[in-house]
Amino acid sequence: MDEALELENYLPISYRTSSEEEYVSFLWDAFSTNYTHGKYQFAFLAYHMITMSFVYFNVWQIKQAQPNSFAYGAIGFSKDIEKGLLMATSPFDFSAVNESSILRFLKLISCDNDKIGNYTRLVKDRNDSAHSNGHIYFNSLDALDAKIAQILRAVEEIQSHSKSVIEHIYLDFLRHSCDPEDRENVDAGDQIREVLVHGNYLSRKDIEICASCNLDSLRTHERFADVEAMHNDLRAYCERLE
Repeated sequence: MDEALELENYLPISYRTSSEEEYVSFLWDAFSTNYTHGKYQFAFLAYHMITMSFVYFNVWQIKQAQPNSFAYGAIGFSKDIEKGLLMATSPFDFSAVNESSILRFLKLISCDNDKIGNYTRLVKDRNDSAHSNGHIYFNSLDALDAKIAQILRAVEEIQSHSKSVIEHIYLDFLRHSCDPEDRENVDAGDQIREVLVHGNYLSRKDIEICASCNLDSLRTHERFADVEAMHNDLRAYCERLE
C-alpha cells in the first residue's frame, strides 16, 4: 500500500474545482477500500483511473505550455474531437477521447513509440479487467503490487519527460510575476500558491523541478534580483512540502 501511495506525489497539490478534488479523493477511497478487502481487480481499476488522471494533468500542462504543438497534435482527430480538445477547460475534458489516443500527446514531450506502446498496454490491462469476460486477472496481492510497481515506473518516466514543460511554465511565471506591483498577488507566497501551483495543477514532483530550475535564461531580466527572491520563496515552499 505504501508504494501505491507514491502516486500522490505526481498529482496536483491544488485543484481548480471542488468536484475535481472530490473525484480524485473518491478514486483513492475506492482503491484503498478494495485493496484492504482483497478485491484486487477493482483496486486496480481505481488505480488505473487515478493514473489516467495524472496523464490528463500532464497533457493539460503541455496544452498550456506548447499550445501550437498541442494544436498540431490534435489534427489527427475528427473535427468535433479536435475542437473539443482545443476548447477544453479542464484536464478531465480529455476523458472524452480514447485513452490510448490521449497517450499519443506524450510524443510532444519526446516519449517515443516504444514507451507509448508500453503505456497503452496498461490501458489494455484495464480494458481486459473491466469486461465481463469470466477472468479475474488480479486475484492476489502480489499480482496487484507487481502491476502497481509497473505503473509507477511508467509514471516516473512520463514525469521525467515533462521536465522541459514544467521548466517552461515556471520560467514564464517568474518572468511575469517578479514585479510585486504588476501581478495578481502582492505577497510572493500567495502568488506562488494561487497562480503557479493552483493555476497549473502542479504536483510535488513538478515543484521539485521548479526548485532545481536553472535561471540563467533570465539573468538579463531587468528585475533579476526579484526573480531570484521569488525563486528562493519557491524553494522554501518546496521544503515545507517534504
